[in-house]
Amino acid sequence: MASLHPSLILIITALAVYILPGRLRQIGLIGGPLLAILASLKLEPGATWFHPFLGYELIILKADALSLVFALIFSIMAFLGAVYALHVENRGEHIAALLYAAGSLGVVFAGDWLTLFFFWELMSASSVFLIWYRGKKQSLAAGFRYLLVHFLGGNLLLFGILLLIGSGNLAVSTLTESNSPAFWLILLGVAINAAIPPLHAWLTDAYPEATISGSVFLSALTTKVAVYVLVRVFPGTELLLWAGVVMALYGVVYAVLENNIRRLLAYHIISQVGYMVAAVGMGTELALNGATAHAFSHILYKALLFMGAGAVIYATGREKLTELGGIARAMPLTFILYNIGAFSISGVPLFNGFISKSIVVTAAGVSGLGIAELLLTLAGVGTFLSIALKLPYFTFFGQDRGLKPQKLPLNMYIAMAGGAFLCILYGIFPDLLYTRLPYPLSYEPYTMDHVISTIQLLLATALGFWLFLAKLKSEPAISLDTDWFYRKPLAALLQGIVYGLKQMKVKLEEGVMLLFRAAGPYFESYNENRYRFPVGLNFLLGIIFLGFIIILALV
Repeated sequence: MASLHPSLILIITALAVYILPGRLRQIGLIGGPLLAILASLKLEPGATWFHPFLGYELIILKADALSLVFALIFSIMAFLGAVYALHVENRGEHIAALLYAAGSLGVVFAGDWLTLFFFWELMSASSVFLIWYRGKKQSLAAGFRYLLVHFLGGNLLLFGILLLIGSGNLAVSTLTESNSPAFWLILLGVAINAAIPPLHAWLTDAYPEATISGSVFLSALTTKVAVYVLVRVFPGTELLLWAGVVMALYGVVYAVLENNIRRLLAYHIISQVGYMVAAVGMGTELALNGATAHAFSHILYKALLFMGAGAVIYATGREKLTELGGIARAMPLTFILYNIGAFSISGVPLFNGFISKSIVVTAAGVSGLGIAELLLTLAGVGTFLSIALKLPYFTFFGQDRGLKPQKLPLNMYIAMAGGAFLCILYGIFPDLLYTRLPYPLSYEPYTMDHVISTIQLLLATALGFWLFLAKLKSEPAISLDTDWFYRKPLAALLQGIVYGLKQMKVKLEEGVMLLFRAAGPYFESYNENRYRFPVGLNFLLGIIFLGFIIILALV
């Protein structure tokens, strides 16, 4: 039995944050994730934690190289996110973030499907509050859409799990029977959390509407937990290879068109996760190492990018490129730290994206997948163009709009500096990550050919940016995505159904009133108030309708 479960540490921390006052709450907020980091480092491969439940033996914790590397980065992320949010007074937001991180750690250590599902749902139930706590009308609506989509994904996952349990398979393991319903139900449920198009729009819809600190946690956890499950359960599923390539390109195209800075970054979550999904589809040990390494790197630089964007929003109150510009002198440190994240995601040498993304691209080449290798390289060009060139230029330099940014809390700078330090640290010393990967890795990212070709590609992209700068200027518009289908037609359909039911009710009331009036001569006198359509009938009809639904559900 493992002595300390990292997820349990964060759950206890969430309880402490609810109870403790003021300064003690802040100490607990950063102390809990620190303990989770230490617990993740202390765990050895092979550690297990069993618990009996309804005749089953649940495996609450099962540690191996894959789960340990994901647990470490999730714990680090929880710590950096907690430091970034230290100034936030809403303890409910802190509790939601801690439970969200606890859910992610619970999934990566789950040795059985029931435990995995419990923590999977804990993630969904807690993370939605990071959207709602922003307190805006758009956030409330986006949160409900987010919850409905994840409710669908969770139920697909549950149905698949129940089929597996019915066949006597409770342990989380690789699924190879692609002709079984359980395989496809679980894959579809996980694909929703991985934001694989066309199941991705919940991400770009919800993340820009979250609280400033909440979006940092959101950017790091849900999709990467899904990547972990894909690596664990679906390695070598060919469909994922091309789904990942589509993701990498799809996210880049929409990011180039985007005006909202956090929505732009959200599209790049889809793009970068595409590399990981494609690597899972390749299925080789090199590719799976690449998916794991890139997930590790992505969590660091994407959190840093969302921290930088959040700092701009906090200081200026603006979040669109067409409303920003001319703030570089007022926010030089934010600009520098943001660009460390931008260079990392773009795969610039000496930054962590360079030592992880290249593994995936190399794995495609080694596997003879030349088209996939080319398209993933092309997606990297779009990443550098939109994240490292377009966004910082129009945000920090661009047209000066007379903005007067307010001072940032010190903790926000500390968190960004910590994320930037780790991006550089792993970029310079890649073996710090490589030795933790699930399979032995013999890969050298810093070959002369690789470094020179990367720099040439980045310089050519930068030249193209300056030549076509006027064409790349953002417009104050919204890019339509697949969420249009459930935000517009589905909403119109539901409104039509509600309108039809209301009209039926009106016609029924009119019919009953006509009957009462026709029977009026048989009464001594007709009183409209006395013979009015009974108000309680609405309630009775509702109860009857609900009863039919329950009966149909139970049959």
